[in-house]
Amino acid sequence: MTSDDHTALATETWRVLFDLLVRSRPERDAVLAHLGLTPNEYKALHSLDAEAGRTMKELAAEWQCDASTATWTVDRLQRLDLAERRVHPTDRRARLVVLTPHGVTMRANLLRALYAPPAELLELDDAQLRALSEAVSPLRHDRHVDSGTVNP
Repeated sequence: MTSDDHTALATETWRVLFDLLVRSRPERDAVLAHLGLTPNEYKALHSLDAEAGRTMKELAAEWQCDASTATWTVDRLQRLDLAERRVHPTDRRARLVVLTPHGVTMRANLLRALYAPPAELLELDDAQLRALSEAVSPLRHDRHVDSGTVNP
């Protein structure tokens, strides 16, 4: 396969995957609405856990936003009892953001609902689904997810 053929195949494959993501957005939006969360709050919950705290600076960098937006998002999570700020163990000027027990539960429920496969995937037969799974396996993100059942 030439480099141009490889690029064309990658482009077509990405188009199919991206179109599936776009088509399934209403289901994801419905999950967020049902849980009373915004996309920014989902992103925040996905970035946090109950153990390893993250500084506001780290969160703003990951979320690619300014510090005031990160602060506003964390403030909202605190009002919802999903996150809390703790004193940094080695830098008294900094605060660490961690999930509360309610936040851990919400995150697990959210991920379970968002990671439910769209109907188009469920319509594939076993061989097609297995082939797709094997094909995308090298693209997996190795980050551990606290839901207990999902490792994206």
